[in-house]
Amino acid sequence: MTFSIVAADPEKGDWGVAVASKFPAVGAVVPSAKAGVGAVATQAWANTSFGPDGLALMGSGAGAQEALDQLVAADEGSEDRQVGFVDATGRAATFTGSKCMDWAGGLAGERFAAQGNILVGAGVVGELARAFTEAEGDLCDRLLAALLAGDAAGGDRRGRQSAALLVVREGGGYEGRNDRYVDVRVDDHPDAPKELARLFQVWDDTMLVRNDPLLAATPELVLDLQRRLAALGVFAGAQSGALDLATRAALEEWAGEYNLEGRLRDDDQLSQLLVREIRDVTPEVR
Repeated sequence: MTFSIVAADPEKGDWGVAVASKFPAVGAVVPSAKAGVGAVATQAWANTSFGPDGLALMGSGAGAQEALDQLVAADEGSEDRQVGFVDATGRAATFTGSKCMDWAGGLAGERFAAQGNILVGAGVVGELARAFTEAEGDLCDRLLAALLAGDAAGGDRRGRQSAALLVVREGGGYEGRNDRYVDVRVDDHPDAPKELARLFQVWDDTMLVRNDPLLAATPELVLDLQRRLAALGVFAGAQSGALDLATRAALEEWAGEYNLEGRLRDDDQLSQLLVREIRDVTPEVR
């Protein structure tokens, strides 16, 4: 009832899972990952213990294939299961039980494992693998590209309902307090993979600070911001065009309210996105 891909980029310190299904809230069932350890996708008649148990085994030194084999061997319902593993070094493994509904299967390649069941055909998994291998960018970009390619190839033969993207990175979560670098889900939507791509773009723009051109803090630009921040009620200092402490404090206050604190800087440059957002909420200021 699902197609997924697990993958790793050990050099950048990323591990993750992308998944889509004609099943509600698939992100609450299939993906598990831990920075520095690996990632797991458990699906079909999912045994959700495969996620934490697989990560525990890999965290104790087992490779992806070894960990997968141990869990499958101990599971009485293994022939109804489907699972993909990738470990800390990028070794990958996949398993499809003989009782999984057609079309069902998977393949493991360099630093990824792709699998699916109740699919329109083998081409879905093939497209997951091809797109991931050919895509550029960070692991999150490549996983999303793979998921969209699998969906374009037909995906789940029953239709679309939910999708999820999970990527972990040490200290990559909010304020560095956990490893959830990307954790985006679509629980119920008629075109879940495309909606996931839209939501990821929002997350990327707001939280990841990957694609944010910088602007020189010229007197003209700073004066414009001071006028707008004053209109927003967070700046009462002299509108001098200088990026002084009062102006920085006003930027910090406003950015914190709008979840853009990741765009603050301590040099003489300004985030283009931050500037754009301030201008968007003060259209009356000219």
